[in-house]
Amino acid sequence: MGDNQNLLAEQRRALILDEVRRRGGVRVNELTRRLNVSDMTVRRDLDALARQGVVEKVHGGAVPVAEATTHEPGFEAKSTLELSAKEDIARAAARMAARGSAIALAGGTTAYALAQQLVDVPDLTVVTNSVRVADVFHTAQRATAASGPTARPGAATVVLTGGVRTPSDTLVGPVADAAIRSLHFDVLFIGVHGISAEAGLSTPNLAEAETNRHFVRSARRVVALADHTKWGTVGLSSFAGLDEVDALVTDAGMPPAARAEIAERLPELVVAGPGGRTGDD
Repeated sequence: MGDNQNLLAEQRRALILDEVRRRGGVRVNELTRRLNVSDMTVRRDLDALARQGVVEKVHGGAVPVAEATTHEPGFEAKSTLELSAKEDIARAAARMAARGSAIALAGGTTAYALAQQLVDVPDLTVVTNSVRVADVFHTAQRATAASGPTARPGAATVVLTGGVRTPSDTLVGPVADAAIRSLHFDVLFIGVHGISAEAGLSTPNLAEAETNRHFVRSARRVVALADHTKWGTVGLSSFAGLDEVDALVTDAGMPPAARAEIAERLPELVVAGPGGRTGDD
């Protein structure tokens, strides 16, 4: 990993996580030497990764978490993770939503962050299966109405699918699937539980995977939203291969090796935030 003393904390932790997953475990003394940082810094990084649930601390180091592929954290639990990365991703992704277009926003905390960036894009038609995302737009519309004649024009039209509510506050199942099948979107923005070269985009929820497949089939362009911690994670059910994805928006914590692999497989990779590059990578 070389001399990485000046890396940002998120980038350093991404490198540590990549090493843990690649080697099946690391020792603190190895990381201090390779990253050229103090023992205390490494231990803080491992504590942060353990809180995110992606590594398990053991005596003298850390190993990958053997997370059940069916485990699905709730919205509130996920909303506290990688906040700055999600905000960077949301700002970059918002530039892909053209005025007057019809877009779909699948559920998740990154899509929620994106919704907050899209409320000022005029004349959008937004279809979502996320209760939280819909609430962002409805709140903005109420604020616009209260502002009277000085309000901004062209507020979004929001369509919320029906369905059964998941721990992530998304609506899935036959009702949602039927609604999505009848529609066509210019762009789908979709968050993921995990993304990998082999499994593509995946989720631990079988019903959500099926609903996501309908989203993908109904979109002219598919934009995946995934912070660096999602790379290499595989949920129970895949809903799209990387060959079905037109662009991935991630954050600067994505390790260089992962960026190179993704860029080989996708038409467009957008690395948002400090240290990232926007456009074809």
